[in-house]
Amino acid sequence: MPQADPERTALSPEGSFEGSFEELLERLEAIVERLERGELALEDALATFEEGVGLTRSLSERLGGAERRVEELLRDGVGLATRPLEAESD
Repeated sequence: MPQADPERTALSPEGSFEGSFEELLERLEAIVERLERGELALEDALATFEEGVGLTRSLSERLGGAERRVEELLRDGVGLATRPLEAESD
């Protein structure tokens, strides 16, 4: 049976992850590092992976909401139109 992870991210009663975007992103990065080390037992790795998938979905939803909010602000401002962000060149 998998051990409880004290660093595991708390879920709200609605099933979404609690914390700021930055805190959740930091937790996701820690999960990726743990999985990449390959030191977890199978059940622990699956539970950790499942948490990572949930965090990814939550972060994606938050980014989508922020994008919609920016688009709305630009649209309601002085008639500015949104445009796609250009990829940064290396």
